[in-house]
Amino acid sequence: MPKVKTAIIGCGKVSDLHAKALLQTAESKFVAVYSRNREKARRYGEKYGVQGFDNIQEMIVSAGVEAVIICTPHPAHRAAAVIAADAGVHVLVEKPLAANLADCDEMLAAAKKAKVKIGTVSQRRFYAPVQRVREAIDAGKIGRPALGTVLMLGWRDRKYYASDPWRGRWQAEGGGVLVNQAPHQLDLLQWFMGPIVELFGVWSNINHPYIEVEDTAVAIVRFESGALGNIVVSNSQKPGIYGKVHVHGQNGASIGVQTDGGAMFVAGMSSILEPPVNDLWTVAGEENMLEQWRAEDSALFNTLPDASVHYFHLQIRDFLRAILEDRQPLVSGEDGRKTVEIFTAIYRSQKTNAPIKFPLQPEAADLDYSTYASLPVKSICRNES
Repeated sequence: MPKVKTAIIGCGKVSDLHAKALLQTAESKFVAVYSRNREKARRYGEKYGVQGFDNIQEMIVSAGVEAVIICTPHPAHRAAAVIAADAGVHVLVEKPLAANLADCDEMLAAAKKAKVKIGTVSQRRFYAPVQRVREAIDAGKIGRPALGTVLMLGWRDRKYYASDPWRGRWQAEGGGVLVNQAPHQLDLLQWFMGPIVELFGVWSNINHPYIEVEDTAVAIVRFESGALGNIVVSNSQKPGIYGKVHVHGQNGASIGVQTDGGAMFVAGMSSILEPPVNDLWTVAGEENMLEQWRAEDSALFNTLPDASVHYFHLQIRDFLRAILEDRQPLVSGEDGRKTVEIFTAIYRSQKTNAPIKFPLQPEAADLDYSTYASLPVKSICRNES
């Protein structure tokens, strides 16, 4: 079987899951890792039997790297992705694609110019219950999707935000629950419902006074198809309740998935505790399938040594096969930009106290989200088209 020489950029908590997934993916030959700290790169490399580097260009040339997974903090995604793409290397980026649209567009442009693949990590698309929802929509089982909802009620404690110096700060993380925890559900919403044309949103910090960013956000969405949507995401419910994405069809049928149950998964700090399941299904003739699917999905989940690694493996395999087969990955860089567009629209809507029209233009290049929270919106973004 042909293999792609792979490497990891960034040795943070989530990178260990990707390293383990790379080692169990037949299409991958894991060869190198990069960290700004040379000693950290060396230790990490020894742990996984690969070379460690503190220079990305040197790593690419010396190890013959053909594809990288970027696991740095969000505001650092752009620089690493552009360096890799300019060197002719394919790029898979941990969610979100970037912390702002300007970075997204620079990354996408670099990949297009170099004719390399770029994708965004959204491994929940590979959950069997998520695939069932998409397949039902594609098969017309609910008619035209008419209403889509995201409800994610989780928890992050002080220990979590203290675990890395960049967490919970506008400049270092780019945002809060919208940027770090909600991208998975936001990605599924737009994957199920299609393009957005307008959004009104607000955000707040309910019970995390020791961070700068939001822990809760709510939005009302209008889709290009005429469908409506609602987004409610929060890190303020102890110990975490669930994350759900539901789609209600024009013919009256409803389908949905609980992507997360109970205390939420934290990369490098906890594992997935409950299997993802379909929790809503009223398609005519299939109303009684939930019990069977729940049993099947739970049985699979219980056989996995590490569910987190398994789903990363599925996405990495798809991305590497996209390279080998010269096709688009299931979750592209453009898909990642759509998620950034959604949370950017919520931030801008709060600032303007008005609906935001899509598509959004990038914010001024010399501004970041540390100032975004306080400056007048006319200083931050150009007119939306």
